[in-house]
Amino acid sequence: MTAPACSGAPRSEQAAGDDVSARGAYTHMTLLSKSTEGMHNLFRLGSAASLDGQMGKWPRMDREILSKYAPGLIATSGRPSGEVQTRLRLGQFDEAVKAAGEFQDMFGRDSYFIELMDHGLDIEKRVTKDLLEVAKAVNAPLVATNDLHYVTEQDATIQDVSLCINSGSRLNDPDRFKFGGSGYFLKSAQQMRELFREFPEACDNTPRIAEMCDVSFTTTSEGANYMPHFPTPGGEDEESWFVKQVQDGLHYRYPSGIPDEVQKRADYEVGIILQMGFPGYFLVVSDYIKWAKEQGIRVGPGRGSGAGSMVAYAMRITDLDPIEHGLLFERFLNPDRVSMPDFDVDFDDRRRGEVIEYVERKYGDDKVSQVVTYGVMKTKNSIKDAARVLDYPFAMGDKITKARRRR
Repeated sequence: MTAPACSGAPRSEQAAGDDVSARGAYTHMTLLSKSTEGMHNLFRLGSAASLDGQMGKWPRMDREILSKYAPGLIATSGRPSGEVQTRLRLGQFDEAVKAAGEFQDMFGRDSYFIELMDHGLDIEKRVTKDLLEVAKAVNAPLVATNDLHYVTEQDATIQDVSLCINSGSRLNDPDRFKFGGSGYFLKSAQQMRELFREFPEACDNTPRIAEMCDVSFTTTSEGANYMPHFPTPGGEDEESWFVKQVQDGLHYRYPSGIPDEVQKRADYEVGIILQMGFPGYFLVVSDYIKWAKEQGIRVGPGRGSGAGSMVAYAMRITDLDPIEHGLLFERFLNPDRVSMPDFDVDFDDRRRGEVIEYVERKYGDDKVSQVVTYGVMKTKNSIKDAARVLDYPFAMGDKITKARRRR
């Protein structure tokens, strides 16, 4: 979260790395939802931080927006880059107490915790005593936490190699980016209690926080439908208009006459889509794709399982005839496996924003969200990257990958 720029002792009198949060441009805080309202507020905070508070690649939120959406949340003082810890390292004890008090007023006396960490880092150890004093000054509970970057202790080397791959460095480079300290794995309760044996109440508060959290929500498999309503002409609802749009689309795709096989396939799909309650989804997707094409925005022909739908082809969501290419609808929608349909639609990157703005204008910005996708490291590239990180010649990684292919 955003914090005011720190102003303490002259930089020459502070140890390097004291201000680990970009000279006060941002600090860290841990937020947890203890109620369904809190979960929704956490979503709102995340959206606001990304849309309005972006600094470089870092989403940020200020105290005003944090205070607005504080109900239902539990907060902790965060890791070493939290505001309280940063101010303590800068010699600003009174400001640290003030910040902790403000956060306590914001989230509630029982919902703001002073966080203790111990990875053997100097920046952690130097403020432990003062953190205890801050907690005492504002009467805030303690909680012991541990940074988690890998599952088991033995995974530390793999994490180190992964960091080298990400930063383009080698394992034997003394100046490469790496984690200081140790223990960034999933510790057991016993290990945490041993590490924080002087502060048993800090460990006791872990299950206390868990017991405070009671969040519930309805998933799509349980009947939830968060789709926007498609505006239909008078006398029509989404279902009747959807059926008409499909039939009109079939005539457009097959101007010389709709083959019996195509009509039968379309009727089958329409039945499934109506049964699963998704006609509005197809109408909305078809609408913004048609709009994009009318604006001269390049749209991909369709990929993924959605290309197996005759209805999608008729409504011009895709441009691939699924029967001609032997594609199956059941890979996209299956009544025995209830899940939201998901079309992969490619727009010209240079004008993708225009499509998003159109959807926000027509259906409401509360119906539009950005999603994150995660990539995986493929075997071939992983072998070559590992060889480079371990300072083997390129030929070594190449030889291993070729030997693997021969197998």
